[in-house]
Amino acid sequence: MKFYVLWLVLVLAVQADAAKQRKKAKIPALIVFGDSIMDTGNNNNLSTFLKSNFPPYGKDFPGGLATGRFSDGKVPSDLIAEKLGLAKTLPAYLSPNLKPRNLLKGITFASGGTGYDPLTAETMSVISVGDQLIYFKEYISTIKRRYGKRKARHILNSGIFLVVSSSNDLAHTYIAQSHKYNPASYASFLAKSAVKFVRKLHKLGARKIGVFSALPVGCVPLQRSVRGSVLTRECVKPLNNMAKKFNARLSPALKSLGFEVADRACCGTGFLEISYMCNSYNPFTCSNSSAYIFWDSYHPTERAYQVMVDKLFDKYFSKVF
Repeated sequence: MKFYVLWLVLVLAVQADAAKQRKKAKIPALIVFGDSIMDTGNNNNLSTFLKSNFPPYGKDFPGGLATGRFSDGKVPSDLIAEKLGLAKTLPAYLSPNLKPRNLLKGITFASGGTGYDPLTAETMSVISVGDQLIYFKEYISTIKRRYGKRKARHILNSGIFLVVSSSNDLAHTYIAQSHKYNPASYASFLAKSAVKFVRKLHKLGARKIGVFSALPVGCVPLQRSVRGSVLTRECVKPLNNMAKKFNARLSPALKSLGFEVADRACCGTGFLEISYMCNSYNPFTCSNSSAYIFWDSYHPTERAYQVMVDKLFDKYFSKVF
């Protein structure tokens, strides 16, 4: 079975001095915004049910620690930071263990359950992308105060800024918004919101910005179980079509990946378990998560993320950054 992944679709590399960009100077930091795909623990101390800082989450993370990452191991924030030679893991901005020196190589403001639609974060009681920008302002102020304006300017000009959102909007919030939007108009609303976010980020000084496209949310195990056919558990086409409409407003990039198990997750039965439903008391969790695309019913495994990140680097980072 083939599993289609829509990846980086909009890249803005805005620098006044093109010659500097051609030299491809060492990237100083990775700054990430978005949802659970990139969250490394920002939800841990929030009053939300969307958490993953308990076993069996993190069973393949170094030390087998459940850090708040929505996967069996590392997530793209970590894998990209490691690929760039910055750090083996990317810290969460709200981590109580965060030290000022940890800020220099980058940070993630991502919060599991958020989206471009403000209603998404409000419903899930997580950090909105707007509030993530507020935290980003704090971050830059801290860099300026502790390490000087020149260092802050270097991070803004040469660092990489990634935005990963929209999946929760499409999979969950659209239903609540369907009285105001049809699928096409909601996809357009999200695309405009994404562009608005990028413009705000650029106005704050960021110059190398990558926006990820929406995943085919209709194919995640949770949606296949709840909204797909009872017997065949097929992908939910209306959700995928809406994701395609969103991506079409940005610029599509479609890649095909193959794994042994693509229609269910590793954790528990693989059909519904996510967050607190994916726990160490569930006897059905698989022993070989690397054979699965999905760790829980919504989030990929570390191996799936690694394949995606490798393809991302081959196609985009080597050419743009």
